[in-house]
Amino acid sequence: MQSNFRNWPVLLVLFVFSAPLLIMLTFLLVDAFTTKVPGTMIPNGLTFHHFRFLWTDLDDGSWGIWGVTLNTFNFALFTSLSVSAISLTAGYALSRLAFPARGFFLGSLIVLHAFPTVTLIIAIFLILQLLGLYNTLIGVIVVKAALELPFGIWVMKGFYDTVPWEIEMAGVQDGASRFTVWWQLVLPQVQPGLMAILIFSFLSGWSEFILPMVLAPGTEAQVLSTYLATMLLDGGTQADFNLFKAVGLFYALPVIIIYLVFQNKLMNIYGGGTKG
Repeated sequence: MQSNFRNWPVLLVLFVFSAPLLIMLTFLLVDAFTTKVPGTMIPNGLTFHHFRFLWTDLDDGSWGIWGVTLNTFNFALFTSLSVSAISLTAGYALSRLAFPARGFFLGSLIVLHAFPTVTLIIAIFLILQLLGLYNTLIGVIVVKAALELPFGIWVMKGFYDTVPWEIEMAGVQDGASRFTVWWQLVLPQVQPGLMAILIFSFLSGWSEFILPMVLAPGTEAQVLSTYLATMLLDGGTQADFNLFKAVGLFYALPVIIIYLVFQNKLMNIYGGGTKG
């Protein structure tokens, strides 16, 4: 109790900074399930009419919500699998193998991660057009995975750095191959980092907006973030904001569930070392 009392200034500051977000989320939740008299802020009844997009296609010429949701899920899933698989192997190589220009490569990872996506968008656009991947979901997945890789590789390298060399040496001396040692002895030690990278890259793909909007503007490659933007642009001043908030709640629900279920695993991303 005494320790909690001493922490009240910190808790108060956190509450003050979190209050605007909590207020916005409250209005989002309330407006998605209620009706209001125009010009008032007090709800006058409950309704599920704003969630009609779940069982009927909207009359705006866009693809149904379930097709867009499937696109979003595929985009996030394959991005996270690609980032996790490459980071898992590249991080091991950077941690355990001595090869030429290793230090330069490590420094380059940090530099690449520092570049904002928007500064690279024109070059990426031209490359995708050249490869025939413009306006395709595959093209956006490749780009998103490439942009997430520097962070994923660096984090996995940190986790590998915390695994003692003696574990691998003991396995090799017992006659196991290098791959067997990595698979059976080292990989279980870095599973928290792998799970954190998998979840973070999935959430990053799920919430991505700029890349799908610019690189896949077509209806067939639409994701939920661009679907929401289309609802506002097509509606103009007559946009149904309660419908927009209901779709937004539907879009945010998987993220909320993932954070609630995997919050302990997400915190494990800070457990890896940072040795060079």
